[in-house]
Formats: sequence, C-alpha cells, structure tokens
Amino acid sequence: MAERLPDVIPLFPLPNVVFFPRMPLPLHIFEPRYRAMVRDSAQGSRLIGMALLRGEWEMDYYGRPPIFATGTVGEVVRIEELPDGRFNIVLRGLREYRIVRELEHEPYREAAVTWVDPTGEPLPANARPTITALVRSYLERVGREVGRAESLLGGTVDDETFVNFFAQHLDLPPLDRQGLLETSTLVERARRLIDVLQFRLEELRHPATVSHRAH
Repeated sequence: MAERLPDVIPLFPLPNVVFFPRMPLPLHIFEPRYRAMVRDSAQGSRLIGMALLRGEWEMDYYGRPPIFATGTVGEVVRIEELPDGRFNIVLRGLREYRIVRELEHEPYREAAVTWVDPTGEPLPANARPTITALVRSYLERVGREVGRAESLLGGTVDDETFVNFFAQHLDLPPLDRQGLLETSTLVERARRLIDVLQFRLEELRHPATVSHRAH
C-alpha cells in the first residue's frame, strides 16, 4: 500500500469529523470547491485526506482556516452524483498522514504529506476486555443501544479495526478523537481510548467534581 500512496493529497477539512484507517465514512458533498475535489479525485487517485479544523476556524471557513497536521486519507469506494451536482460518497480509511506543507491550489486545499507506517504490534491481553467493558458502560450511561457495536465487542475482528471503530464512532468530543488519531502506535491508541472512556464515565457520574483534563 505504501508504494501506491502519493506525496500530495487533496484535503477536506471539517469541524467535527475525525477519520480512522479501516473505517467507512459516508459524506454528502455540496460546496462547489469540494464538488470539484470529488470530480478530480474520481478521475485520478480516488484519494481524499480528511482533516479536523482547529482554533478559530469559523472566522475563515471559506478560506484556509487552521487544521490539525495529522489526518487519515480515504479511498473513494462509492460515489453517487446527484442531478444538481452534489455528491454522496463513501470513503474507506487507508492510512494516517502528517502534513509537511500546504501547496498553492484552488479551489480546494492540497498538501504534501508523509505517511505513518503501521506498527503491527498486538494489543496487550487485557486491552480488548477492558475496552469492551468500558464501551458497554459508556453506552449505557449515555442511553445508547449497543447496536452494531455488539459484533465488535464480542467478535474476532483484528485489533486495529476493533480500536479504530470505537475511536471513530463513539460520541466523544472531536479533540479527544483527534488525540486518539495522533498516537504513534495502536497500543498507545488503545491505552488512550481506555483513559478517555474512564474520564468520560467519571465525568458523567460526577459532573460537578471532575476538573478539565489537559490534552
């Protein structure tokens, strides 16, 4: 896979989406600049880099607001063009990237990137049972059904799919999910996910006594 990944990718910044490898991401594309991005991608590499907006991005949303340097590139695996020129697409997460520099490009943003190599290190034996118990407790506490998470909690999917599914799909603040994405190994990501879930559960149990956690 590494040899097929280009040095330059288009960027799609959003305020609340943090994307992880191996995960699907459905998107509705309506802004003209991102319609152009989808059309160009469909005729080229079929790759789009998702990025999380940061700081005071609202002040310059239609320009080049600040973004986090770490994101995930996805392959366009499904595309539907609507009669009015909008698109419905589905991305499949491939690999984390880090921005080296942004390039001058219009109407959408492009960046030169480096690719984060997967480590392949297995999780410690207690990690999956711990995450499973915390996810069940968290979903119960926030009043959500386990639903499609059930097959992962009790299933035999690989460690990366297991961790990344909950990192992407649990209703966690975007900055917490970005912190999970920026970890250097899957083992570190799992440990941080455990930390985030324990903190959120404690916050839900005792909202008045939990202080703000530094990121």
